[in-house]
Amino acid sequence: MAKPLISVRNIKKHFNVGSGMLKAVDGISFDIYPGETFGLVGESGCGKSTAGRTIIRLYEPTEGELIFNGQNVYDLSRKEMQEVRKNFQMIFQDPYASLNPRMTVEDIIGEPLDIHKSYKNNDERKDRIVELLRLVGLNEEHAMRFPHEFSGGQRQRIGIARALALNPKFIVCDEPISALDVSIQAQVVNLLKDLQNKLGLTYLFIAHDLSMVRYISDRVGVMYLGHMMELADSEELYENPIHPYTKALLSAIPIPDPDIQRSKKRIMLEGDVPSPINPKPGCRFVDRCPYATDTCRKETPEFEEVKPGHFVACHNHNSQLKR
Repeated sequence: MAKPLISVRNIKKHFNVGSGMLKAVDGISFDIYPGETFGLVGESGCGKSTAGRTIIRLYEPTEGELIFNGQNVYDLSRKEMQEVRKNFQMIFQDPYASLNPRMTVEDIIGEPLDIHKSYKNNDERKDRIVELLRLVGLNEEHAMRFPHEFSGGQRQRIGIARALALNPKFIVCDEPISALDVSIQAQVVNLLKDLQNKLGLTYLFIAHDLSMVRYISDRVGVMYLGHMMELADSEELYENPIHPYTKALLSAIPIPDPDIQRSKKRIMLEGDVPSPINPKPGCRFVDRCPYATDTCRKETPEFEEVKPGHFVACHNHNSQLKR
């Protein structure tokens, strides 16, 4: 089997919020292999975006390791990190807020090239920018325009072009389609897939649109309140979920056939998501889980492999497998 491109090991990101410690990401581990798309799902506030930003060190981690090319990225100095940065890029959620309104498209896409001095002369810089624009479906004449002159889908294409400027190996896609019209979402996702095939990219795709995650991802991890609850190949997870939280999430996906949709049973979770500030010991899902036991309230379940390639953090996974 291929060696992982990225190995996430027990990464934690805690924020001191005065009234306590907000444990946004609290010990997640997984591997991402070259050329694959790893989907990360969960409801709002579960720590998905914080995990993505911590992985590429936009946020400094509280604890943990990120192994890339055999070295722990979190041990690198700022100067050493500058070189590694070329391989790590991010496509942000909001194409309206992530582009500087005072800069032309040429300068937005050229900024990574300027910072890393990745060209010999201005002609080479301009040629690279035009190449990137064409790669994402835009034209040379777009280069001298400003972000406000573009639609949301076009702005996100500009953001993708900027992320590709330094030929990265790994890109974190932080809900890249959630701010776009539904009619545009499929175009952007198909563009990401085409670029992956063409350039050999590896993605961490963060989203809460479960149908889109199934479409684009090779493997999927499910997060809840800073913990990883389940991880498996995409089809395996969607066809044979084990964790009660994953089952509840997947039951909410609408089915286009009205007859099947009417007969489908929706799993309704009781109660609200607990606060991530100073969480209680035990399973994070315990207050909303219909199968919780005393053990679940006292001990945090181990994240273990229960079937080949299928990991779950649940004390009752054996009984869940039979349901």
